[in-house]
Amino acid sequence: MLKHCADTDDPYTTVEVRNPNTRDASFTVKVSFKDASGFTMATTTDQVSVPAKGTVTQRVSAARVGDVSRIKHCDVPRRVDASE
Repeated sequence: MLKHCADTDDPYTTVEVRNPNTRDASFTVKVSFKDASGFTMATTTDQVSVPAKGTVTQRVSAARVGDVSRIKHCDVPRRVDASE
């Protein structure tokens, strides 16, 4: 779940990852940074370890984007599968 999209005041996107499983798991979080026209400026992924039935807040850097001031929207999938 997207909590905050990167901007010039805070160049990190904040996402919340929930693990509904009964065992600890790692999840791959994918964030796409888009400009005002909807063009994807960059996409990045982070591995997040989440305890069983737990929630973790992860900050994802927008450094790959370059000009953070051009970011107008962040896309984060609502659901991701656990990695083995």
